[in-house]
Amino acid sequence: MFAAGWLCVGIGIAGIILPGLPGTVFLILAAWLFSRSSPRFEAWLLGHPRLGPSVVAWREKGAVPRWAQFVATGSMAASFGVLVLLGFSLPMLGLLGAIFVAVSAYLLTRPTA
Repeated sequence: MFAAGWLCVGIGIAGIILPGLPGTVFLILAAWLFSRSSPRFEAWLLGHPRLGPSVVAWREKGAVPRWAQFVATGSMAASFGVLVLLGFSLPMLGLLGAIFVAVSAYLLTRPTA
């Protein structure tokens, strides 16, 4: 769990830099993994001035920053458009579309941080 926590921190940091990669999700997962394997690194992550606030907001209120809600929803919409252009089958598009709509609805109904 410790190594997986650091992997998630790395992906989370990349997600802060790269558009379309959900950094906050991986940081939340890293905090959970560290809570099981290393309370010291969990505290480090939660107290980090750049990485910690979104994780703390999620833990305390289930809150997601408004910009993150819109970026995630927009990324899913753009991804769906690419899948359509690539010619994915209708059943696959239906399944992925339903998943994207469900995830977007969940995100957009969370409190904002």
